[in-house]
Amino acid sequence: MHRPAPSADPRHRTIEAPAGRLHLVEQGTGPLVLLVHGFPESWYSWRRQLPALAAAGYRAVALDVRGYGRSSKPAAPAAYRMLDLVEDNVALVRALGEESAVVVGHDWGSNIAAASALLHPEVFRAVGLLSVPYAPPGGPRPSDVFERMGGDEEFYVSYFQEPGRAEAEMEPDLRGWLAGFYAAMSADTMPAQGEPDPHFVTRTGGRLRDRFPGGELPAWLTEDELDVYAGEFERTGMTGALNRYRNMDRDWEDLAQYNGAPIKQPSLFIGGALDASTTWMADAIDAFPTTLPGLASAHILEGCGHWIQQERPEEVNRLLTAWLGSLQG
Repeated sequence: MHRPAPSADPRHRTIEAPAGRLHLVEQGTGPLVLLVHGFPESWYSWRRQLPALAAAGYRAVALDVRGYGRSSKPAAPAAYRMLDLVEDNVALVRALGEESAVVVGHDWGSNIAAASALLHPEVFRAVGLLSVPYAPPGGPRPSDVFERMGGDEEFYVSYFQEPGRAEAEMEPDLRGWLAGFYAAMSADTMPAQGEPDPHFVTRTGGRLRDRFPGGELPAWLTEDELDVYAGEFERTGMTGALNRYRNMDRDWEDLAQYNGAPIKQPSLFIGGALDASTTWMADAIDAFPTTLPGLASAHILEGCGHWIQQERPEEVNRLLTAWLGSLQG
């Protein structure tokens, strides 16, 4: 069993990767734990995990996924396919001088972490999934699924598909849009049961933000923290982040050889009881004995929304460090 090392201040650095440049923030020493954020976030969404993992004796590294923050932003939409994001993660581990890592992801980062573990089990020896459960590749074409989910309205993933369309809604007031999006999926500010779901937008000229709750920020997010997020997207725009959504059918084709494949490495899942991902993907959670045979435990946090490691940092940190400790034993 390794001994916890003193936690130094986090440091920023960049490494060369298939994306061109990947920005990361690193804290601590010990076994490598790679933290992968989701949409619309950055390395900053792990600000409450980096010091906790470092204090527990791990080398915690949170990156800006390609298209975000200070990482490179390739122009071609196809450059954001899952295969490329996985290769970025592999390159990052190698650039840090490591042979293997535990990978932990949230939201889209959960999908990226799962794909990394599935495609490169020799590099990613364990995988932690936050908010979005693992569902093996396969099934119907994603664009067909999302069209059906919208019903008489348009599902947000479908709305994101056309280049420039969602950007035109978001970029004139990025700070306000981000505040509404974060609030819409936070436990303390999400719409009450029976009110319009923020994940849908009307087909008749509506906008996603028309469904956001008004008023105060969620409790986990201060004005200064919102400024950090907004500052990154004011500089980069939203296209790089949205291009992840624009590759889902391409991923479906790319990963066809892995259809139905389980992830066999040790794994962990933590979800929020009020998160739509938990309810939409309940079947995926039920299938964990087959799809995640190495699952140590699955936790659904009552009263928690989507931004799980920011809404409930102490509880998530406790679960993560306990699980990581079991991997060393």
